[in-house]
Amino acid sequence: MQDPEDIALIELLIFRLERISVDSYWAHRASGVRGSLIRITDGTDEDFLLSSIDIKHLTDLGYYILEQASKTVDRPSRITGGNIRDQIRS
Repeated sequence: MQDPEDIALIELLIFRLERISVDSYWAHRASGVRGSLIRITDGTDEDFLLSSIDIKHLTDLGYYILEQASKTVDRPSRITGGNIRDQIRS
Protein backbone atom coordinates (compact mmCIF):
# COMPACT_ATOMS: atom_id res chain seq x y z
CA MET A 1 0.00 0.00 0.00
CA GLN A 2 2.81 2.37 -0.88
CA ASP A 3 0.81 3.92 -3.70
CA PRO A 4 0.90 7.75 -3.44
CA GLU A 5 -2.91 7.86 -3.61
CA ASP A 6 -3.14 5.47 -0.67
CA ILE A 7 -0.64 7.48 1.34
CA ALA A 8 -2.58 10.69 0.62
CA LEU A 9 -5.79 9.01 1.75
CA ILE A 10 -4.14 7.80 4.96
CA GLU A 11 -2.78 11.29 5.64
CA LEU A 12 -6.28 12.72 5.22
CA LEU A 13 -7.62 10.11 7.62
CA ILE A 14 -4.90 11.02 10.14
CA PHE A 15 -5.90 14.68 9.90
CA ARG A 16 -9.58 13.86 10.41
CA LEU A 17 -8.90 11.59 13.38
CA GLU A 18 -6.84 14.37 14.95
CA ARG A 19 -9.84 16.69 14.80
CA ILE A 20 -12.06 14.52 17.05
CA SER A 21 -12.89 16.42 20.21
CA VAL A 22 -10.85 15.40 23.23
CA ASP A 23 -14.12 15.23 25.17
CA SER A 24 -15.37 12.50 22.87
CA TYR A 25 -15.47 8.88 23.96
CA TRP A 26 -13.79 8.05 20.66
CA ALA A 27 -10.79 10.37 21.07
CA HIS A 28 -8.64 7.82 22.90
CA ARG A 29 -9.28 5.10 20.34
CA ALA A 30 -8.64 7.56 17.52
CA SER A 31 -5.30 8.45 19.07
CA GLY A 32 -4.05 4.87 18.91
CA VAL A 33 -5.17 4.31 15.34
CA ARG A 34 -3.77 7.69 14.31
CA GLY A 35 -0.39 6.84 15.84
CA SER A 36 -0.24 3.57 13.91
CA LEU A 37 -1.19 5.30 10.67
CA ILE A 38 1.47 7.96 11.24
CA ARG A 39 4.07 5.23 11.65
CA ILE A 40 2.96 3.77 8.31
CA THR A 41 3.27 7.05 6.42
CA ASP A 42 6.45 8.14 8.20
CA GLY A 43 8.42 5.15 6.96
CA THR A 44 11.32 5.74 9.37
CA ASP A 45 10.38 2.94 11.76
CA GLU A 46 11.82 -0.18 10.12
CA ASP A 47 10.42 -2.43 12.87
CA PHE A 48 6.88 -1.34 12.05
CA LEU A 49 6.13 -3.28 8.87
CA LEU A 50 2.53 -4.21 8.21
CA SER A 51 0.88 -6.21 5.49
CA SER A 52 -1.63 -4.56 3.20
CA ILE A 53 -4.37 -6.45 5.09
CA ASP A 54 -3.24 -4.87 8.38
CA ILE A 55 -3.15 -1.43 6.79
CA LYS A 56 -6.65 -1.92 5.35
CA HIS A 57 -7.89 -2.99 8.79
CA LEU A 58 -6.37 0.15 10.37
CA THR A 59 -7.92 2.45 7.77
CA ASP A 60 -11.31 0.73 8.11
CA LEU A 61 -11.08 1.12 11.89
CA GLY A 62 -10.18 4.80 11.45
CA TYR A 63 -13.24 5.39 9.28
CA TYR A 64 -15.42 3.51 11.77
CA ILE A 65 -14.16 5.71 14.62
CA LEU A 66 -14.84 8.84 12.56
CA GLU A 67 -18.35 7.65 11.81
CA GLN A 68 -19.09 6.88 15.46
CA ALA A 69 -17.57 10.14 16.69
CA SER A 70 -19.68 12.10 14.22
CA LYS A 71 -22.82 10.55 15.68
CA THR A 72 -21.98 11.89 19.13
CA VAL A 73 -21.42 15.51 18.08
CA ASP A 74 -23.98 17.89 19.55
CA ARG A 75 -25.12 20.21 16.83
CA PRO A 76 -26.59 23.59 17.84
CA SER A 77 -29.88 22.95 16.03
CA ARG A 78 -30.31 19.69 17.94
CA ILE A 79 -29.50 21.28 21.29
CA THR A 80 -31.97 24.14 21.12
CA GLY A 81 -34.33 22.70 18.53
CA GLY A 82 -34.31 25.98 16.60
CA ASN A 83 -33.06 27.19 13.27
CA ILE A 84 -29.29 27.68 13.10
CA ARG A 85 -29.69 31.07 11.36
CA ASP A 86 -31.79 32.35 14.24
CA GLN A 87 -29.15 31.22 16.70
CA ILE A 88 -26.37 33.03 14.82
CA ARG A 89 -28.32 36.29 14.67
CA SER A 90 -28.98 36.40 18.41
